[in-house]
Amino acid sequence: MDEARARDVLATAGVLPVPAARDARLLALGENAVFAAGGLVVKVGRDAELLPRAERELAVAGWLAEAGVPAVRAAEPKPLLADGHPVTVWHRLPDPVRPAEPRDLAGLLRVVHALPSPPFALPPRDLLGGVERWLRLAGEAIDPEDAAYLRARRDGFAAQAAALTPRLTPGPIHGDALPRNVHVGPDGPVLVDLETFSADLREHDLVVMALSRDRYGLPADAYDAFTEAYGWDVREWEGCAVLRGARETASCAWVAQHAPSNPKALAEFERRVASLRDGDATVRWYPF
Repeated sequence: MDEARARDVLATAGVLPVPAARDARLLALGENAVFAAGGLVVKVGRDAELLPRAERELAVAGWLAEAGVPAVRAAEPKPLLADGHPVTVWHRLPDPVRPAEPRDLAGLLRVVHALPSPPFALPPRDLLGGVERWLRLAGEAIDPEDAAYLRARRDGFAAQAAALTPRLTPGPIHGDALPRNVHVGPDGPVLVDLETFSADLREHDLVVMALSRDRYGLPADAYDAFTEAYGWDVREWEGCAVLRGARETASCAWVAQHAPSNPKALAEFERRVASLRDGDATVRWYPF
């Protein structure tokens, strides 16, 4: 789904007046196209397969609001399905007062990880569940041997992850715990992008930042501030390498879906898969 297609869906959905839909500002284009207009933010999902996830994200938003957790609030309680794409509507947050830092994320994770289970079912964190779809979307743009390698790697890490013994008590997690999913407004840090909320090992949320330190160039002092604010360094846990390997596999496959239309995505995919094949944990990956 490119921007033009997403704008067509936005206009079809009818959640904004036609002029506002036409002039809405594109904030992000990934699994969702995210548009801002007036006091609203509208997310257009890539395809109909994402409808159940959109429904769950809205349920999570309502639950977090009731619990008083600082998080983005939904403007409509149910998603729409417009021309085969799920559409959700959110209240727009105030402009940020500064960029989010890892320590901001840590504070919010402490709050989330203290929550009991919600009154509806959260799925396990199926970190590797999107691999097949992302590889399918990549199609012939990527080497079939690379796709086969990632499928085999996915299966291996899925089995290892299922056998892990956690250090922390399992329960609700954000599922994609990165500073980019925190918005620091006038009233402090707020969680955004709630679609990967799950019930699983709390360590999933912490491995993300460990991987950011090792692969994406997060400075060591920023990582140390994160672990200090949270109160524990997941790298002390013997299962860390397994969850890290699973997330690397998923992150590599995620980039692949953009390869057919973006040469930079293909180059980044090839960099990532080569480093995995070589077992080289020092190769720098670049956010995409």
